[in-house]
Amino acid sequence: MNAFINFMKRNYKILAIVVLLAGALLSFTLLPKQVKENDPEKDKVLIELLTYVIQKAHYSAPAIDDAFSKGVYKHYLEALDPSKRFFTQADIDEFSKYETKLDDQINARDLSFFNLTYTRLMDRIKESEGFYKEILAKPFDFSKDETFNVDYEKQPFVKNDAELRTRWEKQLKLSVLSTVTDKQKLQDAPPADKVKKEGSAVIESETTAKVSDKKADGTKKTFTELEKEARESTLKSLNDYFDFVGDLKRDEWFNIYLNAICERFDPHTFYFAPDDKEKFDTSMRGSLEGIGARLQKKNDFVEISELIPGGPAWRGKDLEQGDLIMKVAQGKDEPVDISGMRLDDVVKKIKGPKGTEVRLTVKKVDGSTKVIAIVREVVEIEETYAKSSVVNKNGKLYGVINLPKFYIDFENQDNRDAAKDVAAEVKKLKAQGVEGIIMDLRDNGGGSLKTVVDIAGLFITKGPIVQVRSFAGQQDGERREVIDQLPDNDPSVQWDGPLVVLINNFSASASEIFAAAIQDYNRGLILGSKQSYGKGTVQNIIDLNPLVRNNSFGNLGAVKTTTQKFYRINGGSTQREGVASDIVMPDKYSYMEIGERDSDNALPYDKIPAAKFNAVKNNFTSVIASSKNRMATNAQFKLMDESAKWLSDKKDENTFSLNIDKFKAEQAKSEAMAKKFKPLNEYTNTLKFDALNVEKESFKKDPALAEKKKIWYESLSKDIYVEEAINVLDDMQPKGTKAAATIAKKDKQVKTR
Repeated sequence: MNAFINFMKRNYKILAIVVLLAGALLSFTLLPKQVKENDPEKDKVLIELLTYVIQKAHYSAPAIDDAFSKGVYKHYLEALDPSKRFFTQADIDEFSKYETKLDDQINARDLSFFNLTYTRLMDRIKESEGFYKEILAKPFDFSKDETFNVDYEKQPFVKNDAELRTRWEKQLKLSVLSTVTDKQKLQDAPPADKVKKEGSAVIESETTAKVSDKKADGTKKTFTELEKEARESTLKSLNDYFDFVGDLKRDEWFNIYLNAICERFDPHTFYFAPDDKEKFDTSMRGSLEGIGARLQKKNDFVEISELIPGGPAWRGKDLEQGDLIMKVAQGKDEPVDISGMRLDDVVKKIKGPKGTEVRLTVKKVDGSTKVIAIVREVVEIEETYAKSSVVNKNGKLYGVINLPKFYIDFENQDNRDAAKDVAAEVKKLKAQGVEGIIMDLRDNGGGSLKTVVDIAGLFITKGPIVQVRSFAGQQDGERREVIDQLPDNDPSVQWDGPLVVLINNFSASASEIFAAAIQDYNRGLILGSKQSYGKGTVQNIIDLNPLVRNNSFGNLGAVKTTTQKFYRINGGSTQREGVASDIVMPDKYSYMEIGERDSDNALPYDKIPAAKFNAVKNNFTSVIASSKNRMATNAQFKLMDESAKWLSDKKDENTFSLNIDKFKAEQAKSEAMAKKFKPLNEYTNTLKFDALNVEKESFKKDPALAEKKKIWYESLSKDIYVEEAINVLDDMQPKGTKAAATIAKKDKQVKTR
């Protein structure tokens, strides 16, 4: 524990230095007397504050020079106009004079480049609204022999307004053409293809649910009718998009510019505007204070899309999915009409401290209007948390723990966190008598460093879990660095049986620390993608508000910046390299480059000396060989590998014909291959996954949660990766142990008679 305390003290020392220096820097800044929206003085302070704090706190901050400027310039323009449908080459020529001057502008707190690009973008967006409405007002001619390339990154900007309109026309034409051909296929499909039976329920297929394929009298629609429907659908989508863009404030566009600057330091340095910081905190702790409802925009109002099980809205029974919120009032205050209000602003009005009341005026699904009063509470978002299931295979019981992220409540560590929850799940699985555990970390992007150290400690005796290297300043002109080892000091092991860790390309950061520790201790086997994501850096979040004296700008937000690198206990780094699976399983990204190594400014891979640790004397050679042999003869894995190769080849096919006959021919080829790979989506194993015994009673009181868990259990029964992980657990069982125990038990019974 002392090592961890010393490590945390070192972190706080780094941040304390930043606070003191930043305070000294900004104490001379003249601040306005009141908060103003879109205040350029606030923007200037933010640029100065962010760059200064990041340069002082960052593990390895690059110089803000011409190379830095070029990176910011490129990243910012890509963020503003990713599909190159707003700016013309004339705009880019005008912008380009700033390409190597942004470093000077940043240092001088000069907003000229941002002001120019923002004003121009607003003008171009307004022009584009006229483009798409005019283009979609008339039918397209799909007999012309023309093409459109959707690889926007490699496309040049158009030369002038005429070419810009042509690009819009082709883009919209491709969208409508795709929708029309989908509608035609749906219309021509036999009824048996339109529905699938699952048990006694009849469920619409995804394609069936998208469009109405025939007229009310059952006759087919003409091509003209289908084309008109497709244009109307595209028009609605674009209207919604431009409504969303139109709602964005200048501050939100400026945040894009700030993050183009921040992310040049490294891919994980990021500015959090106040609202974004709140969302991040909610995501990390898995809970919020509010009514427990998910909302979505519907025309001018906001619709209840889901009620979170266990939340006050769910328990109250008055609010229902599909209800439209028209007004919001705080307690006994006058209600505020939210018609036309941005979704984020509506959410702010509905959320609030626990114990306070909010009154919603809603239009019910049946058309009636009702005022519903709800007292806000802390609402736990169950999907965030660890969950378990059990499965029986050949008379042996195995457990699966799914951990979506390494969550923690930074403000109150007495609340739920991933370490406490995983420990509880392991305890429940042991009580039920499992003989092996799968830790499923697929798509887990990481989280708290403390929780991953605690969780790894559940599976090993005491020893180091991860090494962390920090920048400790300059001495005699040379960079000084300090290496800390974060250990598990508890000699007890909560689970010492067979263990498998499932990872994929998107398992990152804390997930990689856990997988690497299990691998280095030889405690279990890592199954999954060839390697994990490759994020070997640690970030700290620095609140910007205490750093400004007499701050009258309002909430300035926070910055997340890379302050350390972590290393495996064997001395290797996961940075860029990730964790290599002991057993590589084919997946759809097998032949694609995905991960940290694809970022042009990611920190480099390096090594440090290994820590002292005692690996477990497990021999998994035969288990690995059995799994590889099994997968080599498994038709499903072979098909997955073939599918991955096909997807890799197809990723460079970016040009589509806008001639309907040629387009259909191209689609037919792709569909023929897709049909070949259809069994991948229809696969079901023979295993039945179930709830833990201790959970079944609670499900009776919470049917909504029970239904969500049931969907998860069913997804596991269709998961070939989990199935192979269970096969591996089966192979890891001690040979003859159970038989010997049974004989000993019988002998004991005979002697006591």
